[in-house]
Amino acid sequence: MVLSSVNSGRTRPSAKVGGALIRLRARLAAAPRLVSWLLTVLVAAFGGLLRFIRLGEPRAVVFDETYYVKDAWTMLLTGEPRNWPKYLNRGGLDFPVDTMFADGDTNRWLGSAEYVVHPPIGKWCIALGLKLFGGAGNTFAWRASTAIAGTIAIIIMIRVALRLFDNMSIALSAGLLMSVDGVGITLSRTGLLDIFIMVFVLGAFDLLLMHRDWARAKLQAHYAVDAARRNAHWVPDTSRRARRMQRKRLAATATEATDADASSSVQTVERNQSMLLDARGPVIAFSWYRAAAAILIGLATGVKWSGIYFMAAFCVISVIWDAWERYRAGYRSWLSTGLLCDAPLTALYMLPLWAGTYLAGWIGWFIHPDSYMHDWARNHPGQGVTWLPEGLRSFVEYHVEMWQFHTTLDSPHDYKANPLTWPLQVRPTSFYWEELDGHPGLCSLAPHSQCVSAVTSLGNPLIWWLGSLCTIIGIIIAIVKHGDWRIWAVLAGFLGGWLPWAQYLHRTTFTFYSIVILPWIILAICYVGDQVRQRVSTGTWRIVLAATLVPIMLVSGFFYPIWTAMPVPYEFWLSHMWFKSWI
Repeated sequence: MVLSSVNSGRTRPSAKVGGALIRLRARLAAAPRLVSWLLTVLVAAFGGLLRFIRLGEPRAVVFDETYYVKDAWTMLLTGEPRNWPKYLNRGGLDFPVDTMFADGDTNRWLGSAEYVVHPPIGKWCIALGLKLFGGAGNTFAWRASTAIAGTIAIIIMIRVALRLFDNMSIALSAGLLMSVDGVGITLSRTGLLDIFIMVFVLGAFDLLLMHRDWARAKLQAHYAVDAARRNAHWVPDTSRRARRMQRKRLAATATEATDADASSSVQTVERNQSMLLDARGPVIAFSWYRAAAAILIGLATGVKWSGIYFMAAFCVISVIWDAWERYRAGYRSWLSTGLLCDAPLTALYMLPLWAGTYLAGWIGWFIHPDSYMHDWARNHPGQGVTWLPEGLRSFVEYHVEMWQFHTTLDSPHDYKANPLTWPLQVRPTSFYWEELDGHPGLCSLAPHSQCVSAVTSLGNPLIWWLGSLCTIIGIIIAIVKHGDWRIWAVLAGFLGGWLPWAQYLHRTTFTFYSIVILPWIILAICYVGDQVRQRVSTGTWRIVLAATLVPIMLVSGFFYPIWTAMPVPYEFWLSHMWFKSWI
């Protein structure tokens, strides 16, 4: 027996031991979390290196940087995007303005406001990089924000996968796949907008998963209290899922029982039906996670309007998850409460937050009197939505023009790609191609060959082909297993980021738009991988993991030079063009 020394004022030995044990348990509990974050940062650092090394190359305006980088620069200096001439005279000769801009002559914009067809948030993100890293005279600064966004996406990807599958090997694999994919790398190294949509919606999705975890914990806590009440009323669970599970239990019982007592066993199981609590449970519609998710999707919509589809898909899926968690907790009125209570309350605050965030991105347009179409209402009395104030009437009419542009754009382009082919990377986009003089870099290995430099936005084919296959397999698994909430996590990106484009098959679109579904291509691989992991031994799982990741890493190493504008012999570049549609 341990005696205390109360009178001496000393701490009891038992208290010392107990405190030490509590501290030890706390440290042990914190250790896996600390290790997981350390590994997350290491994988993100690897992916960041792939994005930041030689980020300033090529020293040229790449693809649509001609719009977004120059717009961002004039927004930074004047508050609004400005028009630029196509050519400038220098020494009696006309030079393309893009060439002069890349050479450091960056202040030749015109005084008139430019008609831009995308909201301002993405260009403000690029402008922040220009501000922090030396201005438009530094090509590194053009792409700094996209490289940072691409690196942050790796971190979020790992945390999303860990939250979904609760396995560090799968989570780190997800981050590694994000790190080495070609679409992710090229969009992180080019001053375009789409990488920002991806990181905003992926962050929003992570927050919605956090909301789900919070809602589950709250439901379980309230269920324990509600079930303990004396007047708690119970009803049988007659749902299809309950009947299906009951049939499985009956079959298992009948198989294990002898012929003599099989009938008795079946009757016993039938009497022990699952019971549900006849109550609605707590309100779980609001959480700060959901509020923050609405803001992030508002930012994504403020980059490009395609963020609207993510808002619709994510909200629906999140409300379905809420209802399902009510059922799993044991509440009878899970469906009606989800549809009639949680859904309207969720919309009541998420929609205003989302819309308000989008509108906040246009503050510059409202406060600058020379912004594009700012005075349209004043110059067109009696036209447009006449009951609105002049400023809002001009704003709405501007959006009508943007809508007409996006829904009717069908101009021919060499790299136009049908949205249905994006997951298979059938027609990648060539961002940059240049024949170089001399034999710099890897070209020195082939002195008799033409030296070229290219940026080809082509995803790692193994990742995209395997991910497309795993999406189909995942759906089949979910059907066979009669549902799995995580399959909706896998399909969320496809529903919000890819499927809506099926209504615009006539429109001029490009494969690099598929960056927004890259996280869910990877999650599809993780989903099937998790199914395999649960069914095989640890040793077999490690072999499967290595057999998947090693070839993918080798293919990424092979393609990296043509993702990053490294000087290479023409024959080396041609060896990467596995199909004619890739050229």
